[in-house]
Amino acid sequence: MKEYAYIHEEGTLPIALRSVPFLNSFSDEQLDDVLNSSNLIQAEPGDVIIKEGTIDSRIYILLSGDLEVRVGGKHVTSIARAGEVFGELALVNQEKRAASVIAAKSSVCLAVDQKFLHDIRPREEDPAFHASLYEFVARLIAKKLDSTSRRLAEVERELSHLQAEHVRAGKTEGAKPKAKRARRKN
Repeated sequence: MKEYAYIHEEGTLPIALRSVPFLNSFSDEQLDDVLNSSNLIQAEPGDVIIKEGTIDSRIYILLSGDLEVRVGGKHVTSIARAGEVFGELALVNQEKRAASVIAAKSSVCLAVDQKFLHDIRPREEDPAFHASLYEFVARLIAKKLDSTSRRLAEVERELSHLQAEHVRAGKTEGAKPKAKRARRKN
């Protein structure tokens, strides 16, 4: 994995970043600070971008490629859409990372160091900037929570259906021997 400081022309947003909703949350001046606190990460298949159990203050944006999210070594989801933000909980809590993110294909990510952002734009001096940052993260977390809730409801329906089939199959199997016994008596 290679990491480079992100260098851009101030006041402009490169084409590759124009469609990233996270970056559209900021004014031009704020955006310059966000990009100045960022690094580009080039990852090859198998490279670990986020390691489960570590503490990291960065928020990541997938620019290209395909990533795999693993918890306890098990695949739980993929990140494959350019502009997807991951690792956003680092902004909200200072806890250890709950999952690992590993490159499944050659990938490029933008890593925004939120601790550096706090240093160059202290909360007390620029509450509007931090409000924009937290508002975006709150919307992102709400969207992910909604998606997870929908998926959980779908899995619960599938489980309920499988349990009902299992009960029906058990009753059917239990009824067969009785029917056989009845025939033997005749």
